[in-house]
Order: sequence, then structure tokens, then C-alpha cells
Amino acid sequence: MQKTAVSWLVYRLTGSAVLLGIVTFVSLIPSLILSPYAGSYIDRHNRFKVLVNTQLVSMLQAGALAAMIYFKFYNMSGIILLSLVQGITNAFDVTCRQSLMVEMVDNKDDLPNAIALNSTMTNLARIAGPAVAGIVLSTLGEDVCFISNFLSYIAVLSCLFMMKLNTAVEIKPQKDIWTELKDGFHYVTADREMSSLIILLTLSSLFVIPFNTLMPIFAKDLFHGTAKTFSWFESMAGLGSVVSAVYMAQLKSYKSLVRITIAASMIFGVSVLLLSYAHELPVALIFMGMTGVGMMAQTSSINTFIQTHSASHMRARAISYFVMAYQGMIPIGSLLVGLLAGAVGPKKAVAIEGVIGIAATLAFIIYRNRTALGTKQTLAGTSM
Repeated sequence: MQKTAVSWLVYRLTGSAVLLGIVTFVSLIPSLILSPYAGSYIDRHNRFKVLVNTQLVSMLQAGALAAMIYFKFYNMSGIILLSLVQGITNAFDVTCRQSLMVEMVDNKDDLPNAIALNSTMTNLARIAGPAVAGIVLSTLGEDVCFISNFLSYIAVLSCLFMMKLNTAVEIKPQKDIWTELKDGFHYVTADREMSSLIILLTLSSLFVIPFNTLMPIFAKDLFHGTAKTFSWFESMAGLGSVVSAVYMAQLKSYKSLVRITIAASMIFGVSVLLLSYAHELPVALIFMGMTGVGMMAQTSSINTFIQTHSASHMRARAISYFVMAYQGMIPIGSLLVGLLAGAVGPKKAVAIEGVIGIAATLAFIIYRNRTALGTKQTLAGTSM
């Protein structure tokens, strides 16, 4: 709700698409820059305490923003600064939240279900949040959106303090944080399967996922619709994500995660490509739903793979590269796809993104097969 309200407020006050882009950019770019550092920091500290602190900072940020809007102190520099604070906090919060999930789930085999249920919650909020924000903005006003977000942290913090987690005993680190940052990079790059999955996600976040940036143009200009038409695109993507998350939640084993990643990545790329060629709105909405299916399964399976294959003392650092590859690359990709659409048109831009998604998936399959073949040859040579 707050994200929608901020976008509406900035555009209402300024009428500037540039400022609207800047506010979105500063709220996301810290995930690219700070995630590896956040992972090293979290691995050195009690994860539960870090999560509580990030929620407290988020509550203060929401309170400051709510106060600005309530007292009608419309200062764009202040809004941009608070958006940056939110982005920095999220870089630590998301990494910490993901790495803490293993400690919340007693049975490791249930981890894919937990991650998928978390994804379901996120995507239900993605569908409901903007819709509720639209109603609140038009009936009760902007300040209610921001004050509601501030008050919601009371429930969040209450839930956290009610949790009873057997968090790992803190061990005083023997190395400085920069050495541990380097160790985390070497750990991820040394694991070929993990690093290749992160590269696949990086390419997807940079060149495929940002196709969604152009959906307002599809809704308004290509299908001659209104804001309601655009909401249908967003809702179909969210609905597809929920369907995919429900499937992931039913997994009984995490041994097939790489195969699921390959299938999901191919579905994602093909759906984006077909969406660019859709001439009828219902057909376009169906393909939009399929993009949600592919994107959710791709990100959820890679997330689960990293969490289940990482050593406990390296988990936050490994997850930080997932966050960097996913959240950190999207704002850059959004800028790139905007420039591409300006050069070749929105339909061709989306088609190019779909082709890149398919090519990246095929490259991953070829690399994985060659790696597996090389491993078999090495084992055969050793046995001789």
C-alpha cells in the first residue's frame, strides 16, 4: 500500500516521470550494492536481533513518512531520502529474513514448503495491496495509507517477540568483516551449481523480469485500456505467481529443484515472448499469468536450492548473492528496458527480453551438461 501511495503522491505533486523513477530506483538499488556486506554482517550477529532492528528502523521510516504527509510537509528531497533509508534497511532485512527461515523450520525437508508459503503470502499482498491502496487513496486520503503502514509494525514486532527460536549461539568472529566478505564470494563461486543458478537469476532479473515495467504501455496504448486494464495485468501476474507458489509448497523433496528451475525459466521466457505477439487482451492476460508462474517457480526454486545447500555459517552470505541477483538487478533492468522500448518500441523490447530468457536457459542447460560430463570423465580417470 505504501509503495503505491508513494508513487501516486510523487506523480501527483510533481507530474515528473523522472522523479517517479528516481524514488523507485533509490528504494531498490541498495540491494545490489549492500547485499554481500549485509550477508557478512548477518553471519557475524544474532539473526533474530538483526531482524528486530530492521523492523524498528522500518517503523521509524514509516512514521517519519506518515508525519510528513499528515502535516502536509511535501518535501521531495525528504521523500527520496526516506525511500533510500527503506532500500538500505530492506537490503539487510530480506537477507536476514531468508537466512532465518532455516532456523524457523525444524525439518529441513519442509523448507521448500516454507519458502513457497512465504512466496504465496508475498504475492497475495502484491494483488491485494495496490487494490486496497487505490480504494483508500480515493476515499480516505493519502495520509491513511502511510499511517496504516506505520501502525502495522506494532503487529509485526508483537509477532516477532512472541516467537521462540533456538537461534545459533553467537561465536566471536576471528576475521574482520571484509575478509569474511571475500570468503563468502569464494564460497559461492567455488560451488559451480550454485554460482550458475545465481548467474541465471542475474540474467533473468536484468533482462527478463523488467518486462513488467512496460505493462502500463501495453494496457493503455496497445490495448487501449485504462488503469483498470493495467490492474488486470498486475493481478494476472500475481495470480500466476500464487498458483506456482502453491505447487512449490506441495513439494516433498528438494532434490528436483534444478530441473524445476530449468522448466520454470523456459516457461518464463516463452511466455514473455508470446505476450509480445498477443493481439487480443484475453490472450495477453493468459500469457501474463504464465509469466507469473514461471518467474515465481524460478526464483523460489533457486532460493530453496541456496538455502538447503549452503553451510550454516555461510548461509546469509550465500543468500545475499541471491538478493543481489534478484532485487538488485531489477532497477537497472527497468532502466535498460525503458531505453530499449524507446529505441525499438515496447512490443519488440518485450520480445527481445523473452528471447534473452530462452537463450539464458539454454546456455544454463548446456553448461550444466558439460559440467556433469566433465565430472564423469574425471571420476572415470581417477578409477582407472
